[in-house]
Amino acid sequence: MRAFHRKFRLKKALVFIAALIALTVYGLTRLETNLTEVVLSLAQAQARALAVQALNQTADEIVLSGVTYDQLMAITMDGSGQIRLIQANTPEMNLLANRASTAAQQKISSLEQQSLYVPLGSALGMTLFAGAGPLIEVRILPVGAVNAGFTTEFETAGINQTRHKISLTLTAQVELVIPTGAMEVQAVTQVAVAESIIVGQVPDSYVNVENTDGMLNLAP
Repeated sequence: MRAFHRKFRLKKALVFIAALIALTVYGLTRLETNLTEVVLSLAQAQARALAVQALNQTADEIVLSGVTYDQLMAITMDGSGQIRLIQANTPEMNLLANRASTAAQQKISSLEQQSLYVPLGSALGMTLFAGAGPLIEVRILPVGAVNAGFTTEFETAGINQTRHKISLTLTAQVELVIPTGAMEVQAVTQVAVAESIIVGQVPDSYVNVENTDGMLNLAP
């Protein structure tokens, strides 16, 4: 009888130990998952800022290189000197986009040599220990090539004037990597590289209606 009780107690102890181990493993797994998400989230803003800075430097270099509106757009006029057609100089725009993409890619690739560090106390979300504890290293890895493209915008600049703005958009993807996980971050920057004022004929009459109420007020 005593032997039976001993075996029963031993079995209960083994079940308790197994359950404790299982709970411990589960808890550590959950903690690791949560820490991974928090660490990557905390490093996300820093990584995006570094990538955007690299893209902005490239965009500034392109602007300072002396890009002109006439290089990117071909204007056709009629016999009276009025603009009849504005056509994009596609080969020139492609060359400029390739040059910007290559330069930006070099700067983004240099980020691979940098690492971000997140204090363990901040990752745990405890205000008392924020900024304290060992540092967790987060590596930055470029993902793919930098995409470069152009957008154009027309906006009214007067009764007979239209501003045509050409902007360069650079988009890059970087990956944040720690031993327990990874996260992709997108960085985008846009800068105006050229613009021109298109002057048309002055109309015989002009009414500026900024909203629907103003239009209704014109009715007799």
